[in-house]
Amino acid sequence: MSAIAAIVIFTVAFALIATEKVHRVAVALFAAGMMALLGLVPGKDVFFSEHAGIDWNVIFLLLGMMIIVGVIKQTGVFEFLAIWAAKRSGGRPYKLLVMLMVITAVASPFLDNVTTIMLVAPVTVLVCRKLGIPAAPYLIAEALASNIGGAATLIGDPPNIIIGSRAGLTFNDFVVHMAPIVVVLFVLFVLLAWVMFRKRFEYHPERVAEVMAMDERASITDRRLLIRCLAVLGLVVTGFALHAVIHVEPAIIALLGAGLMVLVSQVPTAAYLEEVEWSTLVFFMGLFVMVGGLVETGVIHHIGTWATGQVGDDWFLAATGLLFGSAVLGAFFDNIPYVATMAPIVEDIVATTPDPATGQSLWWAFALGADFGGNGTAVAASANVVVLGIAARSGEPISFWQFTRYGIVTTVMTTVIAWGYVWLRYFS
Repeated sequence: MSAIAAIVIFTVAFALIATEKVHRVAVALFAAGMMALLGLVPGKDVFFSEHAGIDWNVIFLLLGMMIIVGVIKQTGVFEFLAIWAAKRSGGRPYKLLVMLMVITAVASPFLDNVTTIMLVAPVTVLVCRKLGIPAAPYLIAEALASNIGGAATLIGDPPNIIIGSRAGLTFNDFVVHMAPIVVVLFVLFVLLAWVMFRKRFEYHPERVAEVMAMDERASITDRRLLIRCLAVLGLVVTGFALHAVIHVEPAIIALLGAGLMVLVSQVPTAAYLEEVEWSTLVFFMGLFVMVGGLVETGVIHHIGTWATGQVGDDWFLAATGLLFGSAVLGAFFDNIPYVATMAPIVEDIVATTPDPATGQSLWWAFALGADFGGNGTAVAASANVVVLGIAARSGEPISFWQFTRYGIVTTVMTTVIAWGYVWLRYFS
């Protein structure tokens, strides 16, 4: 009975978020409250459970990076980058789109995709305003590109960190097994982006001429502050890259970086707190508890157990089920709590494989499905939710379906090709 109640609450909440009849933050909070009120998620688990409650690592990682971005914004560097990007692209829509996607995809494996989006999205909004064009297509493409690019490394996508820890996979393991297919898929995505967004491209010669006449260097309002901020950001990025070596969680690194940046910048508190996407953070909290209800009542576990029973000793079928199943389920349940829930189930399956190589192939199939499933809907991955929050704050809101229709196409393309990659590399 409790499982049915959890499914009903989650389904109704997801439908309301998708139709946007009610604000997504209100829906997530009410659904989370109902899960707790009915005992589907015990009260103590809401705040303290690693698998069924709020993932504070994600919340504080986002908060720390939002504060860092808020301080950096005071230097005028985003304005500088916006004018530079507009001038380099000549205002040509597709060229600008490719430039922004490449920057996002190249940075995501090293900064993590959420951090990259928080740095690139404000620049994108500014450059689109300079050129008098809608920002939505560029922001959506960046979120999709960040999820693809972030899959290449252990630290690029939060689900990879969970999988790496559970499976004992290193940073180099992810580079060797994930980076090759990520490069191929990103090139194909660049081509797909032309097909998906070409009807929304706009070019205004008069606005381009105005931008080309600007001096981007004049946008930097405080060079000394910028140097200090970039030094702190460099330390944060280094910390992210070495977090598995120094054994410090990315959230702690982000908070330390935020604190240090506030200290060295002496920017007024109100200035950087205004840039924090509080609604995004609250939405994530509610979403984690919603998914936690499905975890606590055994819904996700039963789905995983059923899938396990269907594959028997056919390991390619198991890899196929993990890849496509993760792409579908990860698109609806947010791929971070989904991976945290499914990882023990995958570990049990791997334990029954005849050799370590076969077991690893299942982990890679799982990672590919979860990472690329993150493109499936507007709430499937942290980067997607952050982009929607930034777009709404900038006065150019992106609806759930506006994002999701492009996300579904991208997920189908990446998942099918990833499946072919798994077959060729591990089972052919």
